[in-house]
Amino acid sequence: MQWLFACVDEIQKFDFMNILHTSDWHIGKRLMGRERLAEQEAVLDEIARICESEQVDLVLVAGDVFDTYLPSAEAEELFFRAVKKIAGERRAVAIVSGNHDDGVRLSAAAPFLGEAGVYLFCNTPKKIPLGGRGVCAVEAGDYYAVFANEAGEKVYVNALPYPNEARFREERTEESFPDKIERWIARGEEGFRGDMPYILLSHLFAAGGKSGESERGIELGGARAVPLECFRRGYTALGHLHRRQIFKNNVRYSGSILQYAFDEANTEKSVVLLRTRGTETEVLKEIPLTAGKRLVRLECNGAEQALRLLPQYPDCYIELTLHLSAPLASAETEALKGANEGLISLITQVTAETTAVPVGRSRMSEEELFGEYYRSLYGEPPAEELKTAFLMLLGEGA
Repeated sequence: MQWLFACVDEIQKFDFMNILHTSDWHIGKRLMGRERLAEQEAVLDEIARICESEQVDLVLVAGDVFDTYLPSAEAEELFFRAVKKIAGERRAVAIVSGNHDDGVRLSAAAPFLGEAGVYLFCNTPKKIPLGGRGVCAVEAGDYYAVFANEAGEKVYVNALPYPNEARFREERTEESFPDKIERWIARGEEGFRGDMPYILLSHLFAAGGKSGESERGIELGGARAVPLECFRRGYTALGHLHRRQIFKNNVRYSGSILQYAFDEANTEKSVVLLRTRGTETEVLKEIPLTAGKRLVRLECNGAEQALRLLPQYPDCYIELTLHLSAPLASAETEALKGANEGLISLITQVTAETTAVPVGRSRMSEEELFGEYYRSLYGEPPAEELKTAFLMLLGEGA
């Protein structure tokens, strides 16, 4: 009887596909000058382990694998190493380019990555290799692929990379942006016959989405916001916005893999696990990502309170806002930095006593006034060269 149950479990294991949705890796991205490659490697390793433990067949990466058009050699090396590890021996990985990615540069690696089960979709289409692995593309066009696992379960992926300016100029410039998106989505559906689950994989700004401090180049004024009505079919796996977000019609942002700006402090990062059933795709769960340092925003009334609080947040990056009645002294600034090496942003807000300020300042020299103002902004006195330059400019204007 136990043998029979094992056989049933083995059969049922293959009547669906497990799919992982992730996005916005931003490999190479720094935080106020701090290198984060080690954290990015750790969280990508965590994603690879999740793929193994959840028996994932297909991984969808919705753009912005790099943070810049010209990533460092170390960032590129990490990407190739991580994506091959995520693909493993049998898994497929489908990637669309984002607005931070150079699609031409990224797609140059398509032939090499295709052998490892990694499929790249950029604005200039490349031929998609078919077959060759446990989970692989069995049918493909310029902007779509049908993926199948060993049991023949299939899913249709409509891949729409972030439309770059060259693509806008080349195709029907008189069209509105939503009309272009509608047409490009329709183009990616040209091989869809309705007999399998459908997923739109893209890097776009959905209307109503909430952007944050870490997203550069988000479209202003809604001119390039995509109406939700454009996402009519199946599941839409989006990248671009760094907070995980859910909209109607099964439209989701998985969010970035790390907290990349302080407005994301205390927000949980995760990936989305999907499962196909018949011709449908359902969301099974969001799986938290735990690797990488947390970002913390703190506010304190004075340096003394901050010195007690900072040690309570080890192995974090910290933005500290201090409410003061007088500018910080140099020794206080150094003490704060020494209290936690993760303190990378110090904001001072000085509220001086109104009765004392007019009298004190009236007796100050221009150099002393400049020094006080500088300390109120940066929490430390200005360098001698900066004071000299200020006094020279003041003299020229006199």
